Amino acid sequence: MKIYGLSTCVVCQRACKTLEAEGIEIEFRDVRSDPLSESELNELLNEFGDRLVDRTTNDYRSLNDWLKNSESEAQISARPKLMARPVIRDQGKWFLGWDSTVEKAVLGK
Repeated sequence: MKIYGLSTCVVCQRACKTLEAEGIEIEFRDVRSDPLSESELNELLNEFGDRLVDRTTNDYRSLNDWLKNSESEAQISARPKLMARPVIRDQGKWFLGWDSTVEKAVLGK
């Protein structure tokens, strides 16, 4: 299972901790220190569309007008921290975020 997020993100940490406690081996990728390639970003945007950008954060609100009006790809490329997280890939299935619905789906419970 692969998780894309930020190592400093509390939600990402919670997801990793829960999955590891269930004995699931994960590969974590910090998108700030190891940015997504153009093709990886396009794959995520094809899966999640505009939901991939977290517009509720201070980071988004602090964007200049030009970047706020840009495509999601440009926003995440410029500021990887804007990506909604975590993004989880498990056997070809994609999940966005970490709530009880995603947790049940990923754990198969």
